[in-house]
Amino acid sequence: MAKRHLFSINAPKNWPINRKENKWTIRPNPGRHPLERCLPLGLVLKNLLNYASKTREVRYLLNNGEIKIDGNVVKNYKFPVGLMDIIEIKKTNEFFRLMITKEDKYKLYKISKDESSLKPCKIINKTILKKGISQLNLYDGRNINVDKDGYNVGDTIILDLSKNKINSHLKFETGSLVYITGGKYIGYIGKLDKIINYQGLQKDKIIFIMDDKKYETLKNYCFVIDKNLVKEKWIQWLISE
Repeated sequence: MAKRHLFSINAPKNWPINRKENKWTIRPNPGRHPLERCLPLGLVLKNLLNYASKTREVRYLLNNGEIKIDGNVVKNYKFPVGLMDIIEIKKTNEFFRLMITKEDKYKLYKISKDESSLKPCKIINKTILKKGISQLNLYDGRNINVDKDGYNVGDTIILDLSKNKINSHLKFETGSLVYITGGKYIGYIGKLDKIINYQGLQKDKIIFIMDDKKYETLKNYCFVIDKNLVKEKWIQWLISE
């Protein structure tokens, strides 16, 4: 059984909370994202959006169906919100995407209604079902079945949330634009230069280039994003943070 409470001092270091002021904080429910890579919805509404000051106010907003995550109404303030998840505020008609900056801080980037229907999702595993159907297991806990398999672990699919269908496919390969989601270079965006695969227990690594400099990090930290969008506002915002 999952624990119901979380000591503030034990919460992930990048959570936007005052550890000295409050002994306890909200523990996100298990499921979509692991504890170290998500925020409970209550903290998103209180500490990032400042739409509530107390959990009681958060519950009021949620019970009235004012908040959607990835297009679905959410009424649990412990709901885990992770990287690339889309938050919709119905009353104000606002849409946000949760990102991580170079300072390893969670931040919300405001997006348009059209953008809110498209979500980049990293493939973390593949499963072969009956009749040869391939199932893509995505980083946010969802699964997508595909008839024609041309997808690999590490690739990114752009999911159309309104139709629950794949809009486009970004391959994890040399020359791809990658967003680093963990480690020393978290929040960096660069061009994938080399993939280093090891045998045995050593973890696979990659080398990426940013500002004409080369950096090495773990392969698992890479999240492929559309290189054609490098001039888009949300990527420029992320790079400048």
